[in-house]
Amino acid sequence: MNSAPPEEGTPVSVKIRERVLAARKRFHANDNIADFIEPGELELLLDEVEAKMKGVLDSLVIDAEHDHNTDKTARRVAKMYLNEVFQGRYVKAPPITEFPNAEHLNELMIVGPITVRSACSHHFCPIMGKIWIGVLPNEHTNVIGLSKYARLAEWVMGRPQIQEEAVVQLADLIQQKTQPDGLAIVMEATHFCMGWRGVKDVDSKMINSVMRGSFLKDANLRREFLSLIPQKG
Repeated sequence: MNSAPPEEGTPVSVKIRERVLAARKRFHANDNIADFIEPGELELLLDEVEAKMKGVLDSLVIDAEHDHNTDKTARRVAKMYLNEVFQGRYVKAPPITEFPNAEHLNELMIVGPITVRSACSHHFCPIMGKIWIGVLPNEHTNVIGLSKYARLAEWVMGRPQIQEEAVVQLADLIQQKTQPDGLAIVMEATHFCMGWRGVKDVDSKMINSVMRGSFLKDANLRREFLSLIPQKG
């Protein structure tokens, strides 16, 4: 017997959440939930976020109804979150064409700096930075186009993140797609949650790295990768 259809006034966010829970999957801020969103629901979610954003403006005592600067702010913010800065939560991974390593390439390859933009999970303030990716392929490694590294980075960073977890997520994704002998990622970023609020330190940056396979085991390879990254900052 088919289960009864969901009640017609149920918010689309509740329907999506119920699907995620039924599948026993996470839906943390930096998780992708595209598999649980049905065609047409993103537009409905946009309307729902807009309505709730209007409530936020009301609670901030902003007269958006008569203020020409904020009368459409709720819609703009909803579109920004769903279609732009947090799009990596709501759309599937970009298609990546993979090619066999026909020439048996096995030398260090570095891609970067790739400019990345994200937002911290704690305050939804921007994170702006650059990423360098080092790959040591083997004869079985899948080769992907250089631009695809940037697309994968954009997809992972397009969610509320903390930098340490974002780099690990990106490393896991590239490892899965290419299966190299070694993978290294370095990210350097400015966090607006430090420069715009709190301590208001505009000069601080965070640098972190992930080393996998040969980069973790071979100190000389690791040093070569780090020495070939242009001066950061």
